[in-house]
Amino acid sequence: MAEGPSSTRLTGALKRGSVKKNVAAIHVSGKLTLLQRKLSNVLLLNAYDTLTTRSQHAIDARTLCQMIGYNSNDMETLKTALRGLAETVAEWNMLDAAGREEWGVSSLLSYAKLKDGVCEYGYSAALAEKLHDPKVFALINLDIQRRFTSGHALALYENCFRFVRTGSTGWWSLELFRRLMGVDDSDYYKSFKHLNAKIIKPAVAEVNRTSDILVTPETRKQGRQVAEIRFRIARNPQLSILNIDDGGAVRAGPVYARLRALGVGDRLARQWIAEHGEAAVAAKIAYVDGRDGVRSPVGYLTAALQEGKTPVEEPVSAPEPGSRAEQLRRVQEIIARRSPTQRDADRRLFMSQLDSAEARTDFERHGWMSPLNAKAILAFWQELQPDAFG
Repeated sequence: MAEGPSSTRLTGALKRGSVKKNVAAIHVSGKLTLLQRKLSNVLLLNAYDTLTTRSQHAIDARTLCQMIGYNSNDMETLKTALRGLAETVAEWNMLDAAGREEWGVSSLLSYAKLKDGVCEYGYSAALAEKLHDPKVFALINLDIQRRFTSGHALALYENCFRFVRTGSTGWWSLELFRRLMGVDDSDYYKSFKHLNAKIIKPAVAEVNRTSDILVTPETRKQGRQVAEIRFRIARNPQLSILNIDDGGAVRAGPVYARLRALGVGDRLARQWIAEHGEAAVAAKIAYVDGRDGVRSPVGYLTAALQEGKTPVEEPVSAPEPGSRAEQLRRVQEIIARRSPTQRDADRRLFMSQLDSAEARTDFERHGWMSPLNAKAILAFWQELQPDAFG
C-alpha cells in the first residue's frame, strides 16, 4: 500500500533550491503555459526524493503558489493549471542500460486534488521512473525560474541549460525546435521569419536578461531555407546560479536554527541565508513572528523574502500610517483582490509607462515591490484607485 502524504511542510527535496528535470519530460512540455511549466517543476522538486517509493505526494497549496511566484487566493487558476498538467501527454524515446530503444507515453500527472488547503498529486509509475533517472537531466533553479515572464523563454532555458558544460546544444532540426517550443502544430511558425521574430529573438533576449546563462542562436541552411538551429551557451557572470556550500558555519547560526524550527528544509534555509544575508532573513522572521493567525509560516516567510530585503539598519515595525511602506502594503492588498487577467493587464500597462530599460528590468525582477520604481508604482495605483489610499 502506498504511503500517503503526512505533512505539508517543506521537506525532502524541497530542501533543495533546484530540481532535476529529465530530458524526456522537457522535450514534451513545450505546450505548457508559463504557469503550468513553473508548477510542474515545483511539484517535481517536492516529490523528487520519493518519486519511486510513493504514489502520492502533497504540498501546502499556498506555499505552492508562492514558490511559483503566484501570490494569489485564486484557487480556480491553480485548478486550471493542475488540470492542464493532468491532460498533457508526456512522450519519451530513450535508450535503456543495454542500449535498447524505449518509447513510452504518460500524462504528466496521474491525478491531482485540492482539499483543506493541501495539493495532493501523483505520477504514473513509468513516468516517475524516467523523471527520477539521474543520468540525463537539466538542473532548474527555482529562484531563476520565478523571474521568467514568457513560457517560450523558460522552455528555451530548460532545453539549453543541460548543455551548459558542452557550450552548445548541437544542431536541432527546425521541426524539433518548434516542438520544444510548443508551436509545432502552428502553420504560422513553419515560416522561419515568423519563428525568429516571435519566438527565437524574444526568448533569447529574456534568457540572457533573466537567467544565469547567455545563449546565442546559429542557423544552418539547406539550399535557401534555414533547416537547423543550435544555441551557443555560456555562463552569465552577472547572474551566476546560486552555489551553496555545505560547510557547518551557517548551520551553527541562530538564524538557521530558527528557520529549521519553523519547518524550513536544510537546503532552502541555507539558500535563503546565502541569497539574502542572515540579518535580512532574521528581520523577516521577526516580521512573520509578529503576525497573528499565520497558518503557514513557511509560506508566509517565502512571500516575505520574495518581496525584498528588510534594511538591517532599521527596526522591523509596523509601517507608519501614510508612509511609503504603508502605501506599498496597500498596493499589495489591492493586487491580491484582482483577478489574474486584471493583474496581467496592470503589469502590462505599468510597463508601457516606464521609460528606461533599467526601470523595466527592475520591475521584471521585483514586480510591484521594485525599489527603483517605488515612486512610480504609488503614482500609478493612486491614479488607478485613489480612494484606496485615504
